[in-house]
Formats: sequence, structure tokens, C-alpha cells
Amino acid sequence: MTFYQEITQDEVLDRSKILTRQMKKEINPYEEANTHPNGELLDTFSRGRVAIFIDGSSLFYAALQLGIEIDYTKLLCLLTAEAPLLRAFFYTGVDPINDKQQGFLLWMRRNGYRVVSKDLIQFPDGSKKAKLDVEIAVDMMTLAGCYNTAVLVSGNGDLAYAVDAVSYQGVRVEVVSLRSMTSDSLINVADLYIDLAGIKEQIQKIFPSESS
Repeated sequence: MTFYQEITQDEVLDRSKILTRQMKKEINPYEEANTHPNGELLDTFSRGRVAIFIDGSSLFYAALQLGIEIDYTKLLCLLTAEAPLLRAFFYTGVDPINDKQQGFLLWMRRNGYRVVSKDLIQFPDGSKKAKLDVEIAVDMMTLAGCYNTAVLVSGNGDLAYAVDAVSYQGVRVEVVSLRSMTSDSLINVADLYIDLAGIKEQIQKIFPSESS
């Protein structure tokens, strides 16, 4: 796959519908893997307009734990689940001299994602990080009147207050993350929690050697 493949927004939505129907034949995480506390299946058609907020760093480390590489086209389709999509945000720290990462982010921008980035900061221990909690929280709250359901891909408990705040504005919030990396405080304020381990087969990248 080339990083420079460009498709229109309508094509993204068409692909989303096709891939979602294909994946539903295997498992629909909103119907089979998740229920209300009383056991009643969730109504996937009451989600209204959806906005997706992905913490890139959190998802990257979750994928490492699961031993998979994320297929971001499949991920977008699954999280949208045929609902009208307002926007899919991808928040990440960037290394300006990393050409491979720059190519990946260009592909993301041209394939349905709005990339929000911040330069990585190197710490004394040699690690590089970029915290984007504030950006995620601000976007969730600023756009709260424009969407009905927020899908937050993160396990960061620092976002619990923002989730609670948009919930009081009538927004439904779904949290998607790896359970071992997810704060209980975030799960407690969400309307729905989905463990990435339960949907990893639907979002992992399949390489030619694996499908043969």
C-alpha cells in the first residue's frame, strides 16, 4: 500500500459501509461483545452522528501488547459502524525528521483522519513523549453540540473529567482500549466500554504471508 493513495470522503464512507458489513458476519462488538448491565443488547442504530477521538500513543502501545499492527481503514469502519461520521481525529506526537512517520501521517490525512500532532519532547532518561490530553479534551467539549456519540480510543484516566462533562451535554461516550491499560475512572463514566482484545482480529493488518 502506498502512503500517497488519495481517496475522497465519499469513497471513505462507501468503503466503511462495505467493510462493516463484511466484519459484521464475524462479530459486531456493539451487539455481541457488549451489553447493558441488565443484559439487553445495545441498539447500534441509536448512536446518531459519531465523532472519533484516537489517542495514537495509547493505541500504539495497546497494539504492541496484543502483538498486532493496526489496519486503520478497518478500525475506522468498525468504530463508525455505519453511523454518520462527523470526524475522526488522530492525536500523536511526531518526530519531524522521521520520514516513515511523516509518510504514515500523510496517508492518515488522505484516508479519513484529521491528524492533530505535537512535536515529541525528549526527557532526561532518553524517552520521547508528547502529551495531547488537553487537545483531546478541548476537541471533545468544543464539538459536543455537533455529534451524538463520541468514540474515545484511549485508556487515559486524565480524560475522565472531559468524558463526564460531554455526557452531561447529552453525548453518548464509548471508550475503546486495552483493559490492562485502561483506568477504571474512565470506564466508570463511559456509556459503553469495548476491550481491544475482543476486536483485535477485526482491526489487525493482514499481510500476504498470513492470508496464504
